[in-house]
Amino acid sequence: MQHMARQFHFISGLPRSGSTLLGAVLRQNPRFSAGMTSPIGSLLGALQTHFSAGSEFGPVVEVDLRRRFLRGLFESYYGDRAADGVVFDSNRAWCARLPSVKDLYPGAKVIACVRNVAWVMDSIERLYRANPFENTKLFNDDVERNTVYSRVETLAQGGRLVGFAYNALKEAFYGEHADSLLLVEYELLTQAPDKVMRLIYEFLDEPWFAHDFANVSYDAPEFDQALGLAGLHRVRPVIAPEARRTVLPPDLFDQYSQLSFWHDSRGSSAHVIRAHGAPSREPPAAVAPLPFTQTALASAAPPERAHASN
Repeated sequence: MQHMARQFHFISGLPRSGSTLLGAVLRQNPRFSAGMTSPIGSLLGALQTHFSAGSEFGPVVEVDLRRRFLRGLFESYYGDRAADGVVFDSNRAWCARLPSVKDLYPGAKVIACVRNVAWVMDSIERLYRANPFENTKLFNDDVERNTVYSRVETLAQGGRLVGFAYNALKEAFYGEHADSLLLVEYELLTQAPDKVMRLIYEFLDEPWFAHDFANVSYDAPEFDQALGLAGLHRVRPVIAPEARRTVLPPDLFDQYSQLSFWHDSRGSSAHVIRAHGAPSREPPAAVAPLPFTQTALASAAPPERAHASN
């Protein structure tokens, strides 16, 4: 009897933008396995270092063998999942590793959760202030953690939590594998979860499963406590927008509110589920409902893109 192979897809994108929430919803489907960030992205990078130029093993580990090693990493980590199921591995590095992902699993797709960067910074800052007697590992020293300005500036650096994820997302969005990428805006996921999830299922070419958006659960207190940021992966049981004002100073909010490059999909073949409207320091849930639009999924073909001649 022939069995279907386990299907791998990936969740990536910006921090504090709904990736844990999305995983908590997906795992309600008994065919799906999903959760918070896994170590596979880091392990893959470490193995690749040992295979690459400069390593004594590089010359003897040929490309086909490297592929078998790396596929074996996925199969071993998820070996206890159903052999004919669907696995969603979460890691912000997947947007930067799309060529590897598509080589190992040509049918894989990546869902990138996104959010206005100013609100990403606001969310992290709120968590930091909710743990006032803890020096979170997000910052290395007092110079980085002293004020909201130094904290946000640190997070935005290219190798840090927000800056790396943002740059990786942009690389994937304009890269050659962008047609395997779906961007999902956090505000829409919380305001219209049924509509958004149906579009995600359409993108994945999976049969619809009726989710319970009023009974979602996920938490990883040990992991969050080790990072010094309690509540980082806690998901509220009912999916709904949360009305609040930003805790960022106006100049800082405005500085990071103009970075939503995915609102203009020209030059990209990525799929986007997004909301239109100018960024506001008012909480998204406190203003009028956001217009709900989707690109590429609603049309027969994604936006055209320019190709440079060789």
